[in-house]
Amino acid sequence: MQTKRAPIREIIGWAMFDFANSSYTTVIITVVFSVIFTKLIVVDQTGFSPGTLKNGEVSFTLPERVEEKTQCQEEGLITGCELEHLQKLSNANKISLVITPTTDGTNLNRATVRLSDAGDTETQSKVREIMGDYKEGNLWWSIALSLSYLLVVITAPIFGAIMDYSASKKKFLFASYSITIVFTALLYFVHPGAIYLGVALVLLSNFGFAVGESFVSSFLPDLGPPEDLGKISGYAWGLGYFGGLASTIIVTLLGAKTVGNFNNLLFVGPITAIFFMIAAIPTFLFVKERGVSKPLPPGSTYLTIGFKRLGQTFRELKDFRDLAVFMISFFFAYSGLAIVISFAFIYGAQEIHWSGQTEIMMFIITQFTAAGGAVLFGFIQDKIGAIKTFNITLVIWVIGVLLIFGTKEFTVFLNNVLGHATPESMWKAEHVFLFVGCVAGLCLGATQSASRALVGVFSPESKSGEFFGFWGLFGKLAAIFGLLILGVLQTQLGLKTAILVCSVFFLTALIITLFVNEKRGIAAAKEHEGE
Repeated sequence: MQTKRAPIREIIGWAMFDFANSSYTTVIITVVFSVIFTKLIVVDQTGFSPGTLKNGEVSFTLPERVEEKTQCQEEGLITGCELEHLQKLSNANKISLVITPTTDGTNLNRATVRLSDAGDTETQSKVREIMGDYKEGNLWWSIALSLSYLLVVITAPIFGAIMDYSASKKKFLFASYSITIVFTALLYFVHPGAIYLGVALVLLSNFGFAVGESFVSSFLPDLGPPEDLGKISGYAWGLGYFGGLASTIIVTLLGAKTVGNFNNLLFVGPITAIFFMIAAIPTFLFVKERGVSKPLPPGSTYLTIGFKRLGQTFRELKDFRDLAVFMISFFFAYSGLAIVISFAFIYGAQEIHWSGQTEIMMFIITQFTAAGGAVLFGFIQDKIGAIKTFNITLVIWVIGVLLIFGTKEFTVFLNNVLGHATPESMWKAEHVFLFVGCVAGLCLGATQSASRALVGVFSPESKSGEFFGFWGLFGKLAAIFGLLILGVLQTQLGLKTAILVCSVFFLTALIITLFVNEKRGIAAAKEHEGE
């Protein structure tokens, strides 16, 4: 176990990988490509793709309207206010609109929309937003990410054991880095309707990114003594959010996420890949491989050695009881985090119906609060311990998810309390959602950073690759579990109600951590050092 801190150049080099790979998770998974995929690439259930309306015409049943018509203006609602939005387009001579009663006894109306100009892609996009049912796109997105995490689950622990035995952490990290770059760049070829190609490329690029998280994290125990790992992990995670901010600012120069601008949006993948490639170079220049490769016994391969080391670790799990219990807690915590990371901006687009300006503001706010939260909680962790810090973030997450669910209702409540009666003075749901972003952003990096540091202090250096492989395994199993649960729930309940499952996950994780003894876990790591 390290007794002194590594040179600052090496720590910065290691942190730069967080800066680099945040470009992928922010641009591709959270903010930009996730919305492009679910809204523009996947053909929706109404029978037309984002590229064309059938013969310039489409019919669909209007959902039940909101009780108070004024809510459509006050909150900018689309769900329940579809008719008002369609009438605006009709009044502007963008579409012809015919409303007829349905014949199924539901007392709902059916709208038939015909574009005034069949080539008007901007109006086409607006009609799709009003009528669009994005549940199919959301489900495909969940499937793509879940399959990629399944690959990580199958491979990460074996790769970790092999890395430790052969002292080849940097080689494995470079391989994952290369996979991410190549398949992210190939997203250029994903056009509207190319669902299977999009799923395949997201699966492979996210596999490279996700398995690389475990590889780079395995260097953490080499960078300082246990009492410094919280700060080091927090610095790196905080720096990562600025990488996400910088890369997303560059990508937003491509323009709006609309059908008419799709040719520009094709460059989202290549730009992200180039950013990742360049920003991670310091990691490979400055981070040292401290392990010593062990000779292979006669008749053995690195693969068989990997399985043998895994078997030994499973047999010794009773000695790493606190790490094992924490991994179960982390499983539930990351189930919630995976949903937030993958669906936060999808939720903003589909449920809050925010403007492009608010979307940009939300992104900037969450990057700064997440960076500040990661660094702040890194200091707190070194003062009060990793478990207590982790638990504080979970409590904040439970509150944050409840605020996400109730944003619209909270907006109405605030307007009533403050006496905002005119459209000019009323707060909009999208603006209140910005406040929610501050709460969520504060713990977005802190929860993950605290978990990474805790695994670091519970891991003997000689098993760090293997144990961080398990960390990756539990995290990706959690992501599969969380995303599939959310994907199924939102098809039955809608995205707004389904998001509440995150609070259940965070609360479960909080209860489980009550059975983790941090001091005992650190002692176990020292006892098994050198094995």
